[in-house]
Amino acid sequence: MFNYFKDVRAEMKHVSWPTRRQAITYTVVVIAISILTALYLGAWDYVFSLIIKKVI
Repeated sequence: MFNYFKDVRAEMKHVSWPTRRQAITYTVVVIAISILTALYLGAWDYVFSLIIKKVI
């Protein structure tokens, strides 16, 4: 178990971490894409529900 944590620590030194600015930018992009996807799918759901109501 000790060797595992030692190896993990060594590997974590090789990780290239994003800067604060990059992390904020990527977070904003993910949130924006999620909102746009939700709006797109919500619009299609609304359209299909109107179609179903007219058919039934």
